Amino acid sequence: MTNFSSYHFHLYFDESQISTATSMAQQLADIFSVQVGRVWDRPVGPHPVNSCQITVPKDKFESIVSWLMVNRQGLDVFVHPEGENDLIDHRDHIMWIGKSYEIDLSIF
Repeated sequence: MTNFSSYHFHLYFDESQISTATSMAQQLADIFSVQVGRVWDRPVGPHPVNSCQITVPKDKFESIVSWLMVNRQGLDVFVHPEGENDLIDHRDHIMWIGKSYEIDLSIF
């Protein structure tokens, strides 16, 4: 079993949801003291839509999943661990809250 120390939660949104995503990212930072990345208004990396990355330590994983299941306000969330292999982390060890998307794995 692989032991992950942190996870990335990627908030997915369209142009009409950018203020919701920005607000939600700030709420996660305020409530859970997690690291919030840039809110991208275009697809970046393997992500097919606009996104914002939240870095979540393992000890806050369950609390944040539970919170997002109830409070995601129509945003979709892609979750993957931060392990030793980006391809495996983004392909085999993933979770979705909301609808799922096709991730561009060709970059790994």
